[in-house]
This record gives sequence, C-alpha cells and structure tokens, in this order.
Amino acid sequence: MNTTKRLDYVIIGIALAVFLLLQIPYLSSFQYPFRLLGTWFHEMGHGLTALCIGGDFKFLEIYENGGGVAYYSITNRFLSLSTSKAIVAMGGLLGPAVIGAVFIASAKYQKTAVILLRVLIGMIILSLLLWVRSFWGLFVMGVFAVILVVITLIKNRKFEVITILFLGLQAVLSTYLQLDYLFTKQFTRNGVIRISDTQSIAENTFGTYWIWGLFILFLSAFILWKSIRFYFRR
Repeated sequence: MNTTKRLDYVIIGIALAVFLLLQIPYLSSFQYPFRLLGTWFHEMGHGLTALCIGGDFKFLEIYENGGGVAYYSITNRFLSLSTSKAIVAMGGLLGPAVIGAVFIASAKYQKTAVILLRVLIGMIILSLLLWVRSFWGLFVMGVFAVILVVITLIKNRKFEVITILFLGLQAVLSTYLQLDYLFTKQFTRNGVIRISDTQSIAENTFGTYWIWGLFILFLSAFILWKSIRFYFRR
C-alpha cells in the first residue's frame, strides 16, 4: 500500500472514529458543532429543494438545542401539492447524505476538492446573508465560515482535501445523529404539535413514517458506501 493510499485510510478511519466517539454522552460538547452543521445541511436541503421545484425559500432557523426549521412555500404547476411536499421533505432528509457523498467523491481529485471547499464557503456565506434568521444559526455558521476561510488561506492543498473529506463523512453520518427523528411520527415545538418529515412523506405518498425512516437510513448508507468506493477506485 503506497503512502497516499495509507493516508486516505487513516483520514477516513479518524473521521469514523470521531463520529463513534462523539456518541458517548460525556463527549456531547464535542459533537455539538457537527450536529449543528448537520442541521444546516438538513434545513438547506428543504429550502433548496423547494427552490428547485419552483417554490420559495423564505428563511431558516437553527436553535441552540441542535434543532432547526426551514420556512418555504411550494408553487408548482407541474407537480401536485402532495408530491411537492413529499419531495421537499425528502430533500431535507437526504440533503446531508447527498452533499456529503459529493464531498467524499470530490476528495479523490485535489483540484475538485479545492473548488468544492470554496463552493461550500460561498454557500454558507450566501445562507447567512439570505436565509439564516436565528442568532445561534448566524453565530455557529459564521464561525464555520471563518474557520474554512482560514484553512484556504493556509494554502495547503492536501489539508483542504482532508477538510472536505472529513466534512463529507460528517455530513453523511449526521443522518445517524437524527435516528430518533427519522422514526418519529410527530413532535412538539413551541407548544404546537408538528409532523416529522418521514410522516409528511407518508401522508403525501404511501406507507408509514417508519418505513420511510428505514428507506432513508439504508439509502444514506448505500450513498456513503458508493462514495467511499469511488474515492478508493484507481
């Protein structure tokens, strides 16, 4: 095994180890920033999906407890309202997995990884200007933006590749930080009972919330597996 390939395995091993270690209750404070980043990916997934199908992405909020919400409207003359709602709900659940897989695959090529890191910085800054409307969201994502900008200023291309690979893995694995949400039918926010994304998909298509939770779970694992296989392909 050559040195570069050995380093690749070490990076992925470290990322996975960090994820597993952060599941220990005593290390929850270290898990916190990545949970909030996962929330940002999730809510941006909802909002951007709404935009892509002709709707409007109004704003999003990220809360101190790690939760968040995206506010959007759906108007599409080609899709029914129920189909549009299901697609937008799916966009939030699969957003972290898809974006994370793109990051992992891009890390295979240094130039692509460097470009995507700058795209990520640009998207964070754009979201701060247009969509993030909570103090905690502005603060946390602002810190992430500053850290990533500093990494680019170091001008170490290998370090940038490692960063995008690590963030990609954390994004995909953030799906597993919300296991309870995937298998939740409804929850209470500010005294109001709301349905979960998986329940929204079920109500607007077919099946039950737990069937869709399993589907999202296994699809995210498949996406992660395919992206890692692509990364290590000669």
